[in-house]
Amino acid sequence: MSAEFFNVATVQAGLEKLFAHWSPSYQSVILDPRAALGRILAEPIYSPERLPYFARSTMDGYAVRAADTFGATQSLPAYLTCVGSIQMGQVAEISIKAGQCAEIFTGAMLPAHADAVVMMERTQKLSEAEIEILAPVAPGENVVQIGEDIETGATTLPAGHRLRPEDIGGLLAVGVLAIKVAVPPRVGILSGGDELVPPEVIPAPGQIRDINGPMLAALVQQTGGHPVLLGIAKDETADYHSRARAGFAEVDMLLMTAGSSVSSRDLTRDVIGGLGQPGILQHGLAVKPGKPTILAVCDGKPVIGLPGNPVSALLVARQIVVPLLRYGLGQKPIPPVCIHATLTHNIASVTGREDTIPVRLIERDGNWQAEPLFGKSNLIFTLVRADGVVHIPLNSNGFKAGTPVEVMVFNG
Repeated sequence: MSAEFFNVATVQAGLEKLFAHWSPSYQSVILDPRAALGRILAEPIYSPERLPYFARSTMDGYAVRAADTFGATQSLPAYLTCVGSIQMGQVAEISIKAGQCAEIFTGAMLPAHADAVVMMERTQKLSEAEIEILAPVAPGENVVQIGEDIETGATTLPAGHRLRPEDIGGLLAVGVLAIKVAVPPRVGILSGGDELVPPEVIPAPGQIRDINGPMLAALVQQTGGHPVLLGIAKDETADYHSRARAGFAEVDMLLMTAGSSVSSRDLTRDVIGGLGQPGILQHGLAVKPGKPTILAVCDGKPVIGLPGNPVSALLVARQIVVPLLRYGLGQKPIPPVCIHATLTHNIASVTGREDTIPVRLIERDGNWQAEPLFGKSNLIFTLVRADGVVHIPLNSNGFKAGTPVEVMVFNG
């Protein structure tokens, strides 16, 4: 059967088939949070202590009993006796009685029996011991209470969370020095095509540099996987089978990009079909670009046959490989980052397929406009110049200029 005849499915239907046939095994390793930026948590983390573990001031001013300030104004201030000063990092050994206060600095420990802080700007020092309070404060005002940030036993971060700089700060703040993170899945990437040469080679007439391998490797790494470049297979059965089988044995997921010819796509399908059971689950997606995509699970490992066209390969990989990797890392699906914009030109489409159109975002008078980047489907700089893409739904004939659209913004 020719590879030109596909029983196409939507991207979502294709993903559901993959998820139904793949049960990823989660491997993990223990790391110090300071060495785990961007890693995925393999289990939830609970706070071993409360934060803060002492009440502290959020202002420079005077620690007081709030009741002693009630009714205070600039014309009729409250008069309090200052009994000491508390610096940040000191234990507050002062105890505040009725009619007393203590000078306190931002972050310093609140003294016993004080329940609020009057900011310095609302006070006036009459002498070393006598302070005028020019405005009242409520109990708890300008104070961070014990456990207000997080309580002992509370979930700090859930399993599947990707660690950000602020997460690392939060973990260290409560003394978490060892965390269990997922081992990045090894994703093999095999390029195919007689016309391909490595990027460092100057192409001869009729040849082109392989950019699919490095480009997909970058996407895999950005998503949290560990890319393994498996080289370039020739459009020849023995070489293609040999490289695919050797790579497949060493990785958790295999991506293959075919050459541009129909025979190349047939070869990719044959190779994937021989890697294990249940084999090919879907051949053909109702998308443009990316229709000839192959989805398979072979002996417990996902295998994705991507188009050889670099633009098609990357756009389909964003829709298939990224959610698949997130699933393998135990992460929940997340909505894409979208910007509302107005389309600057008409976009045509055909019912029965989802079109992905690269666009450039232009800000005009505080509003975003989406300018479609039209060009031949194999021009990589169409994507380089793009800020994101507009998806045209399955049963739409396209969008007219002036239509409000959602632009899915590229990460990074």
